[in-house]
Amino acid sequence: MKNIIIQTMVTFCLICSLSGINAQEKVKEPLNVIVFGAHPDDSDNKMGGTAALFAQMGHRVKFVSVINGDAGHYEKGGGHLAKIRRKEAQEAGKRLGIEYTVLDNHDGELFPTIEVRHQVIREIRKWDADIVLTHRPVDYHPDHRYTGVLVQDAAYLVIVPNVTPDTPPLKKNPVFLYLQDHFQKPNEFKADITVDITSVFDKKMDALDAHTSQFYEWLPWTAGKLLDVPKTEKEKREFLNKGWSRPISDKTRASLTKWYGSQKAMKAKHAESFEICEYGKQPTDEEIRELFPMLNN
Repeated sequence: MKNIIIQTMVTFCLICSLSGINAQEKVKEPLNVIVFGAHPDDSDNKMGGTAALFAQMGHRVKFVSVINGDAGHYEKGGGHLAKIRRKEAQEAGKRLGIEYTVLDNHDGELFPTIEVRHQVIREIRKWDADIVLTHRPVDYHPDHRYTGVLVQDAAYLVIVPNVTPDTPPLKKNPVFLYLQDHFQKPNEFKADITVDITSVFDKKMDALDAHTSQFYEWLPWTAGKLLDVPKTEKEKREFLNKGWSRPISDKTRASLTKWYGSQKAMKAKHAESFEICEYGKQPTDEEIRELFPMLNN
């Protein structure tokens, strides 16, 4: 009997060694993270790097586009464009190692109705979310603003059984977070949590690259720079990296220092920040480290 126990322990240690797991560590259930962007590509732009890190660590991430994107182009539109953008979103999801869903609400026409609120509640419940992220309801685009409002409206109702009763309620309220923006009024964004995404920045750019109709066509057109978009794939990628690489601000660097320490924080070249919403579960710093395990590396 003693020999059997010893042999079992040796086998377990060998498995742990091969898998990179410390035998003393407690194996935890994967975290369920869901991100609501207004349009296909919004979540990728705000959360792509952190999503890639979660996925690499074995956690479950889902991007949900509340809008189908059928107005976001200067030549294409309607159902044809919606199909293109859904296909681009699916490709971006593959590149990040996550799931990607595009809801069928019209671009530029979103309003925080009961119907769409039910859609958001169902998505959060079906994903059994631990973390929910979205836009702040302070933004230049009405679709962004109302996506933020819709998720805020769901922040308590996801645990109420008699609301959206066709989908079982959550047993716990998730942590709700805002994606980073640069708007100042009535309140500027607060970097409560900041993740170093330097190691996965290229993967984030891979996801943006999948949204061809946006990053190489629509967005340059809206900025009056369509003629500046290069022709070759290599030059396009350099164009993308240059245009969507955000410098780390002093406030973001201070947040990095809090979570990683000064030495690691100073080495970070790329980061994504998140603000804790007043609604939903209010996490302690210790709980944040559990919800964002990459902060412990």
